[in-house]
Amino acid sequence: MNVSPAEVLAIAQCLEMPEDQFIERYTCLNSKRSGLSLTEKTDGSCIFLEGQNRCVIQAVKPIQCAGFPNTWRFPGWRDLCEAVEVPRPPTTPD
Repeated sequence: MNVSPAEVLAIAQCLEMPEDQFIERYTCLNSKRSGLSLTEKTDGSCIFLEGQNRCVIQAVKPIQCAGFPNTWRFPGWRDLCEAVEVPRPPTTPD
């Protein structure tokens, strides 16, 4: 999950830890090597997810996470998530 510099700062403050310590402990270089991502647990779930549905950083979770699963698409997402799909506005051809 990608995180912006502002999100990194907000999460570090929420966790009451210095920003550099947060970066070292909870982030890694993203797959495109263009920024930071939150690290994952060994099962691939978010490092800040407790149990099946408790987000430790709910008040400051990243935009990418806040849109899950409605702004994400991956095989079987409906089977894995209890969220209600949000209809997307129709797109216009270029």
